[in-house]
Amino acid sequence: MSHELLRQPRWRVIDQSHFGPLFDAKQSFAIDDTLCTAVGAGRSDAVVRTWVHENTVVLGAADTKLPYIDAAVSFLRQRGYRVVVRNSGGLAVVLDSGVLNISLIFSETKKHAIAIEQGYEAMYALIATMLAPYGVRIEAGEIAGSYCPGSYDLSIDGKKFAGISQRRVRGGVAVQIYLCATGSGAERAELIRRFYELGRQGKETKFAYPDVVPAVMASLSELIGRALSVDELLVALWRTLQSFGGALHSSALDGEEWGWYESYWARIVERNATVSTEEPTEGAKR
Repeated sequence: MSHELLRQPRWRVIDQSHFGPLFDAKQSFAIDDTLCTAVGAGRSDAVVRTWVHENTVVLGAADTKLPYIDAAVSFLRQRGYRVVVRNSGGLAVVLDSGVLNISLIFSETKKHAIAIEQGYEAMYALIATMLAPYGVRIEAGEIAGSYCPGSYDLSIDGKKFAGISQRRVRGGVAVQIYLCATGSGAERAELIRRFYELGRQGKETKFAYPDVVPAVMASLSELIGRALSVDELLVALWRTLQSFGGALHSSALDGEEWGWYESYWARIVERNATVSTEEPTEGAKR
């Protein structure tokens, strides 16, 4: 299974999957916006960025409108989770050491626009190819009862293990996915179910928040029937991209990208300051 967006001549690889507990999810959102700007300006090849964050719940803007958001956030903190509000759409998701995040960042122009469906299909094709050696059939389609449900939920036998989102900044398109590699998908879902229960407390809301059913979510390890680590998925990712004919070169932010990063970092910090989600973390900028 292939897709034209995956057939890049060169991929710039930024692997941030082993940065540890001090790596703040707000940094990731600022980094992806920075890379969108760089790719959109023609300053960078297409990017594949991999990232892992410890015990973090990422909220969407709609989640911050829950009538009892403070109680819901306090519950997450008491359970040992950071809470961050993302700068793109979607709803609450759980990140931890068993969840691999992948960002594919492409350039688009007026002559070569990338439709929203193209971005989703490219990520779906990538994951389906990565996991083909495990003998599983990956399906794309909304899984009712999952957290952050969407039309490109990825599932095996009706159980969701991944969700895809997109963000567009200055001519760059970031297609992002979280892959639950290890651990219990149901336990992660129960955390979010309880978050919404406390956030709503039976009160009617204009926005239709999901009624999370933990049984419809699982990790890849649970679905495949054996341990499947983040590191094993990373190797599968690199091999899959190379199989499409692209050359991989490792990189980090450099030059003027750091200036862009500082600007996007300030924006995401300001966004998070509007909701009492998290106390400031020293040293989180870099």
